[in-house]
Amino acid sequence: MIRRYSELIKIPSFIERYRYLKLSGSVGAETFGFDRWLNQTFYKSPEYRKVRLEVILRDNGCDLGIDEFEIAGKVIIHHMNPITQTDILERSDFALDPEYMICVSHGTHNAIHYGDESLLPVSNIVERKPNDTIPWKRS
Repeated sequence: MIRRYSELIKIPSFIERYRYLKLSGSVGAETFGFDRWLNQTFYKSPEYRKVRLEVILRDNGCDLGIDEFEIAGKVIIHHMNPITQTDILERSDFALDPEYMICVSHGTHNAIHYGDESLLPVSNIVERKPNDTIPWKRS
């Protein structure tokens, strides 16, 4: 299944977006092994840095692109379809097209890779009620 941003944004809730992206990997599973330098070099490249900024701006720096989930710490750009060495070397669409990327927090990133919903953040939106900030007027 090829995951796309244009499909993801049609999904209204955070938990459903997470489930669309969930990979259910295992802790310690190798991605680039001894060639990890390759993806680390790629993430420092000017072309990736430019696309990274585009994705952050598009998603308003919010977890899974949902406004109620503003990312307070470092913003991680998650490749919605795992990238390979070939994707990096050939600069494929999977590696550099914002259609295949989304902003996530560290916790959400780990939840996606390990399939653990307990790692997901909770919304920082507080439901307001009339007079809830005026103690002498509370019912």
